[in-house]
Amino acid sequence: MSLQPSMPKSWRVDTKPHKFCPGCGHGLVLKALGQAIDELGIQDRVVFGCDIGCSLLAWDFFNVDALQTHHGRTHPVMTGIKRANPDLICIGYMGDGGGYAIGSQHLVNAAARNERITAILVNNAQYGMTGGQMAPTTLPGMKTETTPYGRDVDLTGYPCQGPEMVAAITREGAYVARATVLKPVLLKNYIKKAIKNQMDGNGYSFVECLSTCPTNWRTNNVETISFIENDMAKYYHVGEIKVPDTKEPLMVKTSTKSSTGGIE
Repeated sequence: MSLQPSMPKSWRVDTKPHKFCPGCGHGLVLKALGQAIDELGIQDRVVFGCDIGCSLLAWDFFNVDALQTHHGRTHPVMTGIKRANPDLICIGYMGDGGGYAIGSQHLVNAAARNERITAILVNNAQYGMTGGQMAPTTLPGMKTETTPYGRDVDLTGYPCQGPEMVAAITREGAYVARATVLKPVLLKNYIKKAIKNQMDGNGYSFVECLSTCPTNWRTNNVETISFIENDMAKYYHVGEIKVPDTKEPLMVKTSTKSSTGGIE
């Protein structure tokens, strides 16, 4: 008898290793998603839709029905599939640009309508695939390709705190949380709860995942972990923000202040 552990059913072994840059957090988020799908036993019911950007590299990562949407249009595509066949489990996967910039109107309206889909948004504080430009999630003072002197909040405003926004506009039955790739077990549990919330027919489910991008951050291992742990997590507080049995968003301490050092 083989002592090798059996591979999760929802993962395609022939796509490994994944196509993301070394140190990228997408692989960890997708691993958590695959584990959640397997533990829930829903592989044959899942439709996985991914956005343009780094997230598009996940289109063939799983042994589930999958499709790639136009940039920012993952929410309406998954909404249409879910409405056409409510028995399916529809999971949208996107980056912070696709969700909070070009796709923000779709995210807001899907949340407001309480669409019974699950959205997973990866927040690495910049546009990853196109070279590291400023994104809606870029921290104050953070240096990017388009903010070489650091993000100036007087010119560009403060970063988008997406889960807090979603929690404020969703109705009862919504599930909203923020996770981090530095805590993979918690990440998987939040994703699993978000999918289970859809399965129970409660409402819109949204998980933001704080992720790493050492390629564009230009950081080594220690600096990468330090930035997500000591900079991002101070501005973006990890935890459950809204759960189905609460009528109002949970009280989450948020801050309008952040490190001004940014990434050199």
